[in-house]
Amino acid sequence: MSSTNSCRSSYIYSTKRKLEDYVSAVPEDDGAADYAAAVADLPSSSWASTSQSSSSSNYLLAHPSQLQFFVRMLSDNKTISIRACPCDTVKSVHEKIRKITGIPLREQRLIYLGKQLQWEKSLAQCAIENDASLQLVGRLRSTGHPKAWKIMEDVRSIIGRLYRGETVRYALQTIKTCLSEYVSKTPKNNFETAQEHLQIFISSLAPSALIMLYMSPIEDNMKIAEESIRHFLHLTKATLPKQYHSICVPTVMEFCNLLRGVPQCLPLYTSCRTCVSSLLKNIGHSHTSSSIDSVATLVLVKGILPFISEIADRFVPFNTESAVDLGILQSDVNDFSVFVSCIYNAIKEHPGFLGEISVALPRKASYYPNLVEVARDLYQIFDNMLLKMELCLNQIEEQLNSNSAGEGGMFHQQSSQYLAILKELNVMSGIYVGCKERFWAMMRLRKRPLCALILRYVKRTDDHWWLLERKDVIDLEAKRHMVMMMFPEVVDDFDEQNEILIDRSQLLTESFNYVSMVDPESLHGSLFVEFKNEEATGPGVEREWFYLVCQALFSQHNDLFIACPNDCSRFYPNPASKPDPLSLKYFKFAGRMIALALRHKVQVGIVLDRIFFRQLAGLEVDLEDIREADPCLYSSCRKILELDSEVIDSDALGLTFVREVEELGSRKVIDLLPGGANIAVNSKNREEYVHLLVKNQFVSSISEQVSHFKEGFVDILSSPRMLDYFFQSLDLEDLDLMLRGSTSDICVQAWRAHTEYIGYKETDLQIVWFWEIVETMTPKQKHELLFFWTSIKNIPVEGFCGLSSTLQICSSPAPITHLPTTHTCFYRLCLPVYPSMAVMLDRLLIVVQEHVVSSFGTW
Repeated sequence: MSSTNSCRSSYIYSTKRKLEDYVSAVPEDDGAADYAAAVADLPSSSWASTSQSSSSSNYLLAHPSQLQFFVRMLSDNKTISIRACPCDTVKSVHEKIRKITGIPLREQRLIYLGKQLQWEKSLAQCAIENDASLQLVGRLRSTGHPKAWKIMEDVRSIIGRLYRGETVRYALQTIKTCLSEYVSKTPKNNFETAQEHLQIFISSLAPSALIMLYMSPIEDNMKIAEESIRHFLHLTKATLPKQYHSICVPTVMEFCNLLRGVPQCLPLYTSCRTCVSSLLKNIGHSHTSSSIDSVATLVLVKGILPFISEIADRFVPFNTESAVDLGILQSDVNDFSVFVSCIYNAIKEHPGFLGEISVALPRKASYYPNLVEVARDLYQIFDNMLLKMELCLNQIEEQLNSNSAGEGGMFHQQSSQYLAILKELNVMSGIYVGCKERFWAMMRLRKRPLCALILRYVKRTDDHWWLLERKDVIDLEAKRHMVMMMFPEVVDDFDEQNEILIDRSQLLTESFNYVSMVDPESLHGSLFVEFKNEEATGPGVEREWFYLVCQALFSQHNDLFIACPNDCSRFYPNPASKPDPLSLKYFKFAGRMIALALRHKVQVGIVLDRIFFRQLAGLEVDLEDIREADPCLYSSCRKILELDSEVIDSDALGLTFVREVEELGSRKVIDLLPGGANIAVNSKNREEYVHLLVKNQFVSSISEQVSHFKEGFVDILSSPRMLDYFFQSLDLEDLDLMLRGSTSDICVQAWRAHTEYIGYKETDLQIVWFWEIVETMTPKQKHELLFFWTSIKNIPVEGFCGLSSTLQICSSPAPITHLPTTHTCFYRLCLPVYPSMAVMLDRLLIVVQEHVVSSFGTW
């Protein structure tokens, strides 16, 4: 890094000296034409590679054959093809151009990679490659943009006077006005003309002149230069159409090249680099991106590689002894993301790209010769950063294992950027053979610290859905946290609160009217639920309402859903349900209710069958998926597939490609294929028969119902594009736990540990009797008691810790003849002071009966 800084400082010093000589030698009233001629002889670092001069002596050996390259004439936008030997001089090329175009030699200037080619040098010394693109420009008097040159001449004149120590009134205001006028005059309707216009900024050496002024020992000059540069950066982003941002990249990168490696210039350099990042964001989306030739693309990616490298160098593991934590910033990571994306796209879109690149990159590769060096350098950055990232995750895991530090001790400023860095490493890994597997293997080994980062840093505004590509690298808690970020945040805002007043006798109908008839946006607010003629209010009533509505909605009395034979709480849409407008509205209502329950973290005791879940996730349904939904059909199809070939080919089963269904009391035959009744099932087509049978019965027949359920579910998400992410991010078992909680037997010891007492002590007889009775209850009775107490039948996936507060047993002044009561909002069980364990047992066995539990509590 020190040698790079030395070269950069040496370059700046050399440029500065030549600019000083030029500024002092050129009179203020020089004409624009003479000024342009003089400028053309000054060095430009626009796109020049520092390695070109050192390797030019070996260039002939590497390019022994004749070259073919292209010369583009900016004056009339024409391109000509030139053939020459590497040993030919630039002057000989000028002669060929004169013969072809008739342009006099004195009017010609050849520009390659931003630098004018000197007549006496050979093409090899100038590093001209096959298929290179050169620009032919003339003297200024033939330019199509004289006003632009005049504006730049005015800027140059002011800078020259300031640098010589003269006092120029309103210097900053004048320079900024000139820059604004220059940018505003950019042609808006012609990309090529706009490119020529904006190129004048570099050709006039304005960036070098401004940097020279910025490095002046006069403090006021430095401030004027910095303000002027920042003003130009703002103009490029704010006033030019986005399709022209690609033209501005070389100009801003020129500022970066001149400032790089100079410590006192770091703030301004970082601003210029971030401006390059902002401009590059739009290149991929502009209609002009296709007009950028391969040479410009190569120059671009080589120009931004140093940006990626220096940001990667700033990323230092937190407690390494060799360096102090530099604290990589979010702006650094944002720039890094754009630059990586730019190179990734350049490699992937290269005409010779044939797939993932081997890590053992050859010195030359026939299918991407121009990008092999870039790919090699980028891989080195990827490799180093992956090792650093593994070290960082290991540090977090060690702290998690030691439990010596609180949660805050595991994280520091830089760790907030870890997930964003991992996202870019994931992108980079897709370029190289085997690196994607290596990346995810590291993530799998560091699953625990990765999940800790997700729980701490993933927010609703972030784009971290890539983490869900491999569900095996994150645990259920992290997955649940991420999918919950797909819902709008629940905010208790009275102004945006949805008040729902329900008559229990009209529970489903009134709930349907409330939820289905409102605008989806209004459902993104909080809920306030009350039952008519009841005093109870609060979260407990809300949880009860969710539970009761979902139970009623999925009840088989409505014929909307069918319960699986082996699990009556698992449902899928009824294939026999007629998809009339009203029933489809109820499916949409069901989608909204399930999504709302998930968003409000309410368990509704309803879970979805696999065939339903997979269709919501946009996945195929196969035979194994119908095992729970239709065990008989599953068993029959399995036998068909396992039968001996001779038996099934004998047509002993008499099967054809049809399906029989009962509709309105009569049998109906549905063809699985056109003319299916005439196609016999045999050993060769039986797999297709089973596939079509499953698809027809469990996909085609419920497609409308599933579609409307999706519509309702999407209404509650923050964005429609998140629907597939949501269901694909979870396994069915994960969603089961979120909707139903854990159905396993409740651990009484954990229950007691999360219970507090009001008016009782833990040693009181009533409390001792209570827990002894609970210990003797069946698993179902324990769940019913928990539901009576909290309106939650099953404990959350996180256990009792997942409840919003601890449970409470409160001493009740009610007579001992009364049953216990609850305040479900506060998870409070009010227990009278029963005189004996037998009396308490009698009362508790009454309240755990299902018909009692379904209408409970006071508030």
